[in-house]
Amino acid sequence: MSEHNEQEILSFLEKHLRSVFTGDVETYVATTSEELSLYEWWVTPHRQDGLDFHLFMIEQGWSGTTGEFRFDLLEPRVQIYGDTAVASYTFMRSRVEEDGRISHQTHNESRVLVKENGAWKIVHVHKSPAYRAPYAPGTE
Repeated sequence: MSEHNEQEILSFLEKHLRSVFTGDVETYVATTSEELSLYEWWVTPHRQDGLDFHLFMIEQGWSGTTGEFRFDLLEPRVQIYGDTAVASYTFMRSRVEEDGRISHQTHNESRVLVKENGAWKIVHVHKSPAYRAPYAPGTE
């Protein structure tokens, strides 16, 4: 049985993800490994490595999250193997648009975490569209 628990991982993810959407570079760096690897299907079909890309995007306000927003991790599953954890979920972000309407965006996401020097760090992220399979452009 792992000494870590699911709630510990979900609380860590909340802190980490909030840092991305609020532009909190200090927390993002503290919660992300310098050896980060990730796949973000809407950015490029290739793996990205390291922090530089995300630091640039966060510093430039890439998230488009100005004003009121929230995010939810739908159907989260946490698998813990010693000092390694895998979290998978559907990520849903809701925000208030300038015209007052509320919009929602979703994608599927997996994050791999390791405990380094007593602190959790994100080491790998994989995101994929939340479309019905098989994916056909222009359909959901």
